[in-house]
Amino acid sequence: MNISLPVAVSGATGAQGGAAARALLQLGRPVRALTRDPATPAAAELRALGAEVVRADFDDEASLATALADTGALFAMSTPFGSDLSAEIRQGTALLDAAVAVGVRHIVFTSAANADRSTGIPHFESKWRIERHLATLDVTWTVIGPGVFMENYANGWTMESLREGVFALPMPPGRPLPLIAARDIGAFAALALSRPAEFGGRRIDIAAQWRTPEQIAAAIGAASGREIRHREVPLTVAESYSGDLAAMFRYFQETGLDVDIDGLRRDYPEVGWHTLEKWATDREWNL
Repeated sequence: MNISLPVAVSGATGAQGGAAARALLQLGRPVRALTRDPATPAAAELRALGAEVVRADFDDEASLATALADTGALFAMSTPFGSDLSAEIRQGTALLDAAVAVGVRHIVFTSAANADRSTGIPHFESKWRIERHLATLDVTWTVIGPGVFMENYANGWTMESLREGVFALPMPPGRPLPLIAARDIGAFAALALSRPAEFGGRRIDIAAQWRTPEQIAAAIGAASGREIRHREVPLTVAESYSGDLAAMFRYFQETGLDVDIDGLRRDYPEVGWHTLEKWATDREWNL
């Protein structure tokens, strides 16, 4: 693969894509950051780091063709939130097809841990549909399946409960989850994009550390300087917000995610693998 060609990064102004773009730039790889809105502050930050920022709309075939032209590889991702699962599948497959059509030679798609195991979780199943489509294409591909994002615990309704001294989660206090920081997802993706011969044709679930809800609450409490206690939220409450998320937490409780964290740390030390405690300490909590 011609490493002088830019790596296209979808979702570049979000957590995963932004982390992948930064990791690639740190490795000296040229990056073309794909975004719906090149005028955002996040896009400006990437531009200042040396990325080329271009507009790309997954529902606009012409914009995808233009954005992906003359790139050698692609970091691809999809999201169901803000749209719906059928839109995620449509847009995700359109991105992959457009990349192959313009001659991209290696695609790294970020899915979800265990999405290939008939989880019954809607937003895992949609990603599995996109994975299966990717495997039919004439391109070198790699799928990475991140575990639970540490960043989930620093936004939205989680932050609302943290301000009240509570880490509310639909999980028993002692049930461990495989956690990963967006920075590690980006670092692993950059590694795979830099070594297609090694990573081509592989699906790898990734996480950095096992932590229980009680341990997550303790880590955030120590980093923020506030006492935080875990409170288990009934699945019925999660169901009232989202059947999709309730299905995910039910799977986490009854089956659980399976990630070989020890093997990842042994085989890929260059990723860095942030602990929850390090991730939490590096954030400004303002609780």
